[in-house]
Amino acid sequence: MSGEVPVPPPVLWAQRKEDVLLTFSVESKDPAIKIEKDSVYFKGINAQDKKVHEVTIPLYDAVVPENSGFVNKGRCIEMVLRKEKKDAPYWPSLTKDKKKPHYLKIDFNKWKDEDDEDEDGGGNNYDIEEMLRSMGGGAGDKGEKPSFDDLESDSDDENLPDLE
Repeated sequence: MSGEVPVPPPVLWAQRKEDVLLTFSVESKDPAIKIEKDSVYFKGINAQDKKVHEVTIPLYDAVVPENSGFVNKGRCIEMVLRKEKKDAPYWPSLTKDKKKPHYLKIDFNKWKDEDDEDEDGGGNNYDIEEMLRSMGGGAGDKGEKPSFDDLESDSDDENLPDLE
């Protein structure tokens, strides 16, 4: 085991106007994590197969390490990196390299486009119930039920023969 070469863990990333969100998809009890201004370092041992995972990710732009942090969720480690330039445009990629690393993937569950945030006012929550209510319906709508009493009767429904 001591001669084993560390491999990068699967990493998912997404971004918001002011933050970059990273998820290290490895179950590690005590990972070594270091957030620098221009890079992120991760080293941990997978609890299931005892593989050593290690990676240093050079970031596209600067982040503020003091305002960034991470939490170990058990099955993964989630990290929020606060961008240094708050009014800068979205990063075109997580790293400065033009070539995408094989371990890096986009987290579409957390992804928010730049123009989507402008419409929402930068909020992270998407409430379909609220949208349906604003359209006049929805699962949570407790309004009056429509009345069908004023509809004319259908002539096809009258005097139907008995079924044999």
